[in-house]
Amino acid sequence: MLLICSATKDTYITNKIIDGTIRATDANVGHAGTLDLFKLYNETRYDGSGSQFELSRLLVAFNLLPITVLTSSKIDLNSSNFKATMQFFDIMTGHAVPRNFTISAYPLSQAFDEGVGRDVIAFNDLDSANFITASYTNSSVASWYVTGANHGGLIGSTDIDYISSGNLNDGNGVVSFAKKQTFTDGSEDLAIDVTTLVSATIAGQISDLGFRLAFTGSEETDQKTRFVKRFASRHVANPLLRPRILVEFDDTIQDNHRDFLFDVSGSIFLNTFVRSSPSNLVSGSNLAAVTGLNSLLVKLSKGTFAKTVTGSQHRQGTADAFQTGIYSASFAIASNDSAKFNKTESLAKLIATSGSVDFNVYWKSLDGTFAYHTGSLKISRRQNYSGNFISREPMLNFVNLESDYGLDDTVRFRIFGRDMEHELNLPSKIPYKLPPIIYEQVYYRVIDRVTGVEILPFSQTKNGTRLSTDADGMFFDFKTQALVSGRSYAFEFKIIERDQTHIIKDKYHTFVIRSA
Repeated sequence: MLLICSATKDTYITNKIIDGTIRATDANVGHAGTLDLFKLYNETRYDGSGSQFELSRLLVAFNLLPITVLTSSKIDLNSSNFKATMQFFDIMTGHAVPRNFTISAYPLSQAFDEGVGRDVIAFNDLDSANFITASYTNSSVASWYVTGANHGGLIGSTDIDYISSGNLNDGNGVVSFAKKQTFTDGSEDLAIDVTTLVSATIAGQISDLGFRLAFTGSEETDQKTRFVKRFASRHVANPLLRPRILVEFDDTIQDNHRDFLFDVSGSIFLNTFVRSSPSNLVSGSNLAAVTGLNSLLVKLSKGTFAKTVTGSQHRQGTADAFQTGIYSASFAIASNDSAKFNKTESLAKLIATSGSVDFNVYWKSLDGTFAYHTGSLKISRRQNYSGNFISREPMLNFVNLESDYGLDDTVRFRIFGRDMEHELNLPSKIPYKLPPIIYEQVYYRVIDRVTGVEILPFSQTKNGTRLSTDADGMFFDFKTQALVSGRSYAFEFKIIERDQTHIIKDKYHTFVIRSA
């Protein structure tokens, strides 16, 4: 799944010289449409003196609540498939941009006010935050410990503006908290991996106060001008350009009910409900909830053949929490299994002659005396072709896409998979109902329907937009908070199938996010 953590406040602070007579150290630009990062060396003489440095630094804070509320269910902050990327978008205004520079991001140790200033020419709007003051609350001024929010130090220190390093008790000892990006051309967007810092913030190790972004230390003090790298702020007119943290995490469920193969380990799931709510199974006369690992049995049978494995309650989240009403079992059955399924024939012979076997499946109590659910599972032989590099022509259709959604909806989209190559060659004289085709690796992205601009990318390496599978086909859960209201969107799909990549563009199934 993908989430967006929007900026809640942002600004930049500067000591720029105005008209050669004053420095704008008390100026605020909290409501400006851009975030301007620059360093000027010896460009302006202040009161007739010699070499002068003028610079700015960016401050930004984000709403991390969309992550926090899911850490007990879907998001595992410790997983390698969790990633948080801070993104700023370049504003192309035709001005000159610096090249070959690096921006460093650090977590702030002091809270800052955004302020309401807008003047980015004369810097006449006075407010906090500014180069001297971080915030102003209840007639109390909180100043930066070093002007320009420039005092870094170890995590836990009480006299610093930003946290430069610390020990997060992850086995790596004291490490630098600097997260950097180098800009070669100068017009690139900013995309900095802040996974570690976001995880530590949600875990309570780092205070949730935002970030400070600036040129690296040497680039702030060398004898070179860098003017001006300009990003969109959260007050820019185009909402698609506002600062954000893009969160990717793997919440997929791969249920192999429709594509289970011999000789390959697969998983099957059981979902249980009481009326409309997920509910755990119960066992015994006291109706004790069935919870935890190895808490039930799953038996597969075909004639006299039987295989029994243990099943467990499904786990997700940072605490590896057990999910109510979801159970799974993983196993494999060998295609050369010599056990008999009747008096004379082995399972291996049945597989060889028929290509697939339909098993009865029983979800049972640990003592085997009670069956919670009875179903079936078709397991097929692996597909092998002699000198035929066969391909498919995939097609995906939405089953339940509506024309509009609210801004805070969570939608489970159901996808029907088709193989047009197979259907074209499928003989038939009467109408028939096609079963859904399961494609193992399918990823979605979201585009703006009007402009064609990618809003949410394919998240392939982290499985952030990978489709899940179950007994009814393919599906994925989507949170509309990742999008901007009042605009029209469409999904596109990437299918990786038999060493080929297919991009499926759907021109007709579009939807709008309502503003209220």
